Amino acid sequence: MKASIKLGKIYGIEIGLHYSWLIIAVLISLSLSNYFAEAHPDWSRNVIWAMAVSTSFLFFLAIVLHELSHAAIARWNGLPVRSITLYALGGVAQIEKEPENAKTEFWLGVIGPITSSVIGLVCLGIALLSGWNLMGESETPIMAMLVWLGYVNIALAIFNMIPGFPMDGGRVFRAIAWQFTGNADKATKIASATGQYLAISFIFFGILLFFNGAGFGGLWIAFIGWFLLNAAKASYLQVELTEGLRGVRVGDLMTRECPVLDSNMSLQTLVNDYLLKTGQRCFMVIENIEPVGMITPNEITNVEQRLWAFKTVSDAMRPFAELHVVPPQMPVAEALEIIGREGVNQLPVVSSGQLQGLITREQIINYLFTRKELNL
Repeated sequence: MKASIKLGKIYGIEIGLHYSWLIIAVLISLSLSNYFAEAHPDWSRNVIWAMAVSTSFLFFLAIVLHELSHAAIARWNGLPVRSITLYALGGVAQIEKEPENAKTEFWLGVIGPITSSVIGLVCLGIALLSGWNLMGESETPIMAMLVWLGYVNIALAIFNMIPGFPMDGGRVFRAIAWQFTGNADKATKIASATGQYLAISFIFFGILLFFNGAGFGGLWIAFIGWFLLNAAKASYLQVELTEGLRGVRVGDLMTRECPVLDSNMSLQTLVNDYLLKTGQRCFMVIENIEPVGMITPNEITNVEQRLWAFKTVSDAMRPFAELHVVPPQMPVAEALEIIGREGVNQLPVVSSGQLQGLITREQIINYLFTRKELNL
């Protein structure tokens, strides 16, 4: 889940918005404007829209705090956190490593709902201290906003505790299963399977509600179920992938025959004589026998085609110093994580300062397919 819009950093953690967030932000603002208009017909239109937009903003701020609590626990336990991205169904903290024990996994899961519950109770407490009562009599705009935020955050905490992986409740369930089985992969499979069953239930229940007159609400529940189903399946497949790559090192799969190019070659020559004729997509660039960079079709397309005859490989390549390199002894699963995180298709393999070869996404996938065909 990568951010389309970057907002900045909090304690070194990048905060961003996925494009789907824009849609849900508009829908929540519209829904709140209708809610406030029906509950308080005496409010002016300007007040209604001001409260709707402000409440939406504070709701998403609460989601950021929810995700920051996950990030805080992760960092406390030595797990690096890359970013937090807000999207249609809430937010996701991108934690780069899996926890090493069930206790850490439990706290990673439960801290989010605890944070949302605290936010909800604080909002309701402030509203009560301001004179709000359960009947909603003489409710001011600020009170109405605090009450809505209070109820919604508490509901969010309860919803997140549904034991469907990879939701927070699913992580808690996985931690419990991990503690009993003593095996993280087995616990993940159990939690993912449970998550898939719950997700299918959401889909059927949402469709049933839709055909019984619930309208958009039913479709929304079905959509949440669909999202959870895909997330649970992805978690299950990730465990299978990890099992398939267990014990395999980068040096076992890398290619040692890495094609090289002179840095002074023109891009037009590279395209005509190498890319189109050989099918090879990645080349190391050398200068005075030393590797200085790497070039792929991605770098070439960043240069206008009319300039290919005048630009050299060194003009378009990614300098070696900017590349993510891996050692031959690194587990392939870790190399694949880096490939996915950095959005590249290959990584140079370096040992003792010398280029040993390349490990590519295609090589890893072919290895997994071969294992599958052989039922290994």
